[in-house]
Amino acid sequence: MLDFLSAGAGASGQSAWVSMLPLIGMALIFWFLIIRPQMKRQKEHRAKVEAMKKGDQVVTGGGLVGKVVKVDETYVEVELAQNVRVKAVKHTVTDVLAPGTAPAND
Repeated sequence: MLDFLSAGAGASGQSAWVSMLPLIGMALIFWFLIIRPQMKRQKEHRAKVEAMKKGDQVVTGGGLVGKVVKVDETYVEVELAQNVRVKAVKHTVTDVLAPGTAPAND
């Protein structure tokens, strides 16, 4: 009778392992399709923001396009039009445009 109980426990342990495989597979799929690419985009954005310098053309989180006038540790001063400057938090800049790229309205 004791052999019967231990054999049943072994089969139950194996079936629990097999039932966990789909969950592990789904976690791996989420990691490679969702989490990993998002982490890569965040790393690229952080590098762009840290490399931002005076004269770069940027797009802010509010959709404003302007030219960087001043950069410090936390803030960036952006000139939106002649004599129109705004001060924005550095990490709210969503994109640094490539040199020579004209904004959509020009």
